[in-house]
Amino acid sequence: MSTEPEPASKDTTDAVDTGPDTPGTAEVPAPDTPDAAEPDAVEAGSATEPDTTEPDTTAESAAGSGDGGEAAAQVSEGEAELAAQRVERERIERRKAGKQGPIDAGGKLSGTAADLLAAVRAVESGEKPAAAVFGAPEPARRPAPEPVRRPRPAHPEPAAAPAGPVGPAPETVRSVRDVLAEGGAPESLAPQTAALLGEGAEEALRADPWQLLRVGGVRPEQADGFARALLGAQCGPDDERRGRAVTVWLLEQAALAGHTALELSRLTATLAQRGVPDPDAAVQGALAEGEALAFQDALDEPGARPERAASGAVGGSDGEGAEGESAEGEGEERPVRVLIGLERYALAEESLADGLARLVNSPPKQDGSTPDWERAAASAQGSAAELIRAVAGHGLVLHTGGEASLAEPAALLRAAHSLGLRAWAAAPGPLGRDRFAALLGDPSSDSPSPGPGPAAPATAAVPAAVTVTGLLTGAEGPGRDADGALDLDLLVVLDAPQLDVEAGALLAESLPDGARLVLTGDPAVLWSVGPGRVFADLLAARLCPQVASRRPDPGPLGELVSGIGIGELGQVEAPGKEVVIVPVRDAGEAVHRTVQLVADSVPRAIGVPAEETQVITPGHGGAAGTRALNAALKERLNPGPGRFGGFDPGDRVVHSPAPGRVLPGRVVGADADGLHLSCAGETVVVPQDRVEGSVRHGWALTAHQALGGRWPAVVVVLPGDAVPALSRPWIYTAFGRAARHLSVVHGVEQALPRAVSEIPAKPRTTRLPVLLTPQVPATD
Repeated sequence: MSTEPEPASKDTTDAVDTGPDTPGTAEVPAPDTPDAAEPDAVEAGSATEPDTTEPDTTAESAAGSGDGGEAAAQVSEGEAELAAQRVERERIERRKAGKQGPIDAGGKLSGTAADLLAAVRAVESGEKPAAAVFGAPEPARRPAPEPVRRPRPAHPEPAAAPAGPVGPAPETVRSVRDVLAEGGAPESLAPQTAALLGEGAEEALRADPWQLLRVGGVRPEQADGFARALLGAQCGPDDERRGRAVTVWLLEQAALAGHTALELSRLTATLAQRGVPDPDAAVQGALAEGEALAFQDALDEPGARPERAASGAVGGSDGEGAEGESAEGEGEERPVRVLIGLERYALAEESLADGLARLVNSPPKQDGSTPDWERAAASAQGSAAELIRAVAGHGLVLHTGGEASLAEPAALLRAAHSLGLRAWAAAPGPLGRDRFAALLGDPSSDSPSPGPGPAAPATAAVPAAVTVTGLLTGAEGPGRDADGALDLDLLVVLDAPQLDVEAGALLAESLPDGARLVLTGDPAVLWSVGPGRVFADLLAARLCPQVASRRPDPGPLGELVSGIGIGELGQVEAPGKEVVIVPVRDAGEAVHRTVQLVADSVPRAIGVPAEETQVITPGHGGAAGTRALNAALKERLNPGPGRFGGFDPGDRVVHSPAPGRVLPGRVVGADADGLHLSCAGETVVVPQDRVEGSVRHGWALTAHQALGGRWPAVVVVLPGDAVPALSRPWIYTAFGRAARHLSVVHGVEQALPRAVSEIPAKPRTTRLPVLLTPQVPATD
């Protein structure tokens, strides 16, 4: 893949800011125009140092959230989803309150939290060894072998969400607008600020101006300027209110980069960079107010059994050997790490661990006899048969493979359906749902014959595919039973790497006793938009059967993408022009050649029309980001004045009703109710005040937005300033979206093969492996 020389240019959206922020030195500018939630620019920066990279997508991700700022005349799909999630989180929080060692919000720091931080400081300063500090045993977790299903309140249907305006009262917005103006902050922040802080928003801001930092897109230096204007000489960098607010803000930025928690040492170091004079006190303040939680996790030694990490001694009854190891372990230092995290993600990870342990430790419901399952497996081929056999006897199964391997979960669903199971497939988004639904409807894809076993119910010819959101809210799928659990026997979750900890927790807690859960996906693609790495953590934990597909992706594209997955970018023979490299010198030429490819070259030479060609680029900003590319493509493919908030009928768009959710569609029209879209065959009306923050043009997407989709032709644009964003998972994901043809607009020279061979996925700090260890018995 040779290219012409092209000098690298600096990506201004990924500027590194490591210097301390000083309160009162910056005014509060209006935040960037919010766009659909998308973290690709976050992936371009350091995923382990949340303060070093704050791209423009930080504001976009937060602004698209269901917290909302504007009053709405009707309940949107995103609000219905978030309402259902709130019900589930309230239940999880009630359960959490009954566990040992909570930190009460609003109280002074004392007991475990205070001792924990003091102990960490003692270890770091060398005053005490780790064994002396952390030698006390942790409170025992619930034993796993006999999990008991907890009662669960019934989940409301979307229609049960409150009707009518759901935003803050107009008088509250007006009072917040006044105090924002007084502090020099943009008045446009008033609706969202009022929604976040409630009826007493004005008083809360005057009492603690750094509360403004909770609003999406506001940065510490901007909140400092606002506080300086309101407090005058009383404002200083050592204000404890500032320390707490910056602590929470850093944890939120870490969540945007995929972490569910941060190591204490890293958090305090970053707080010091942000101009907080006493980082320890800032963390203690956040813990005391219940805005964050502290965790002490034992680090598992390489090759050690899980029991050792949980209890410090090897389990079992090996007589003298076990006793000797236990006695020896008492004198050894026990490696630990101290993590600080936001409560919502801590509760989600604990709930997810509980739900997965229940599936692993409980026998699945005996739907269909063993001979029936065996006959279904025998009629399948290769690893599809292995998958059916694994699911027959286990409540949780992991399945990995590329695009071609989707035929195997399809065969599993047909087999389960033929045995009388209520079997469903759920994908994170409509792209994956529709792709798999087409596969389910194709009887040629490894469909096992049911044999002489029981016939399938007459309610449906084939199992159905839904979205995860639709399944959880009740808008799609089987609904829920009287106990509030999903009314199904088998759930196959597609594109499992896209599951974050919150979605994973909601799914696991929603499954009934005896249900089977299969998580299937390609572990080489980009991880989830939200925090966590659920699929990767489960694969590493090895707590359940794993079936790796042996079905390769076919053709030159399959060969190219498979090589990238193992770190090799090789030459492939492409007699049918399946892969074309288009070298460019600069971003302007990249945009020009992209438009030429989509509008002319690909339709003429490959036979794929422009409406079936997708452009993918690393980020939204820059001279060849999605904004610039979409503007150029609109001018060529659907020119118009953009009289509906920049959109015209026929425009290709993506709608993000909630963070991390992407609905591709087209503009149908607009009226007083808002912008009318056609998304996945359904009509969606986006209110006028939400168009700017949740709708983008969609001819060009980022790789995260394109996850779950496949197009006949894909044009991947790699301008010179894209180098910091490139990694093996990004390239694998982008190139893998092409089904028939891939064009690469190439301006990064040797950075492309270097990224494939040397830059793996950025690490994420999560607690799920530690939480799973004591819950699931180890197997040799």
